[in-house]
Amino acid sequence: MIPSMRSLTAEEYVEAFKSFLDHSTEHQCMDEFNKEQMPHIVAGITRLCHCMSHRAGPASLLLGDFLAGELALASFHGIYLLSKVDLKMIRILQAVHPGVSIDNEIVEPNPQHVAAYKELVNQAPDLQNVSFIWHQLTSLEYEQQVKEKGTHKKFDFIHMIQMLYRVEDIPNTIKFFHSCLDHHGKLLIIILSDSSGWASLWQKHRDCLPATDRGHYITCGGITDVLRRLGVEHRVYEFPSGWDITECFLEGDAVGGRMMDFLTGTKNFLGTAPAALRRRLREALRQPECSSTRDGRVIFSNNLSMIVVES
Repeated sequence: MIPSMRSLTAEEYVEAFKSFLDHSTEHQCMDEFNKEQMPHIVAGITRLCHCMSHRAGPASLLLGDFLAGELALASFHGIYLLSKVDLKMIRILQAVHPGVSIDNEIVEPNPQHVAAYKELVNQAPDLQNVSFIWHQLTSLEYEQQVKEKGTHKKFDFIHMIQMLYRVEDIPNTIKFFHSCLDHHGKLLIIILSDSSGWASLWQKHRDCLPATDRGHYITCGGITDVLRRLGVEHRVYEFPSGWDITECFLEGDAVGGRMMDFLTGTKNFLGTAPAALRRRLREALRQPECSSTRDGRVIFSNNLSMIVVES
């Protein structure tokens, strides 16, 4: 008897996501953005070079990191990647604004992920002028807490890296955290590009995907539509990224199986999905709007959009 299809547990997602990271250039894509654009973006927060008129003591920079949405399905490897990206951003801020202290607040609901991030911080000797405040909350819980306490802290820089797929109310979430920006502050949203294979897969071949993945099918265009309705100024930077999914088409391949699990949010998709569904999804993945072929390898487009929102 063939077992029924079901969603991945958090532990199963770890392995599926690791297969994605091991075979994609997502990490390198974010590194390229940090190298090419981040110094110019954070340089725009010019007032940090001087003492703040409304803050006691020396000049300081308030950061807000929102790493997970309501569903908290990021894996250890995912949070490790985001934490490393976050620390690289902090080091860029240190280089652009030398001598400025940095107060960094992290919002992440999973205690294991918080512990992993803390361990990474403890292993970094160059963060002496950086303080960390940890909120073991979802973004929604954090928003509710802020509103209940009536303490609307203002941040100079907030980033949301690949987390809006797991937020229940995307427009109101963006609106709230945009309201948390101080004068000259920046909100960075990293999301899948409209030119990615994901966008085509979700728009044209959604019937190939099982109903087990609870995430939102949203890409850059959906976010910029929200920003336009809010009337806020923003810029979009596009960076290419690829994911080698060749093993997805090899029968019985364990790595390919985990890749298909990640694509569909389903445990053992190739072993539980009907044959017709497996065939349709594989055909969709080979379409030119999703993937290209290089040296006999099938490379899925994982292009990212980096959206910088002004206060």
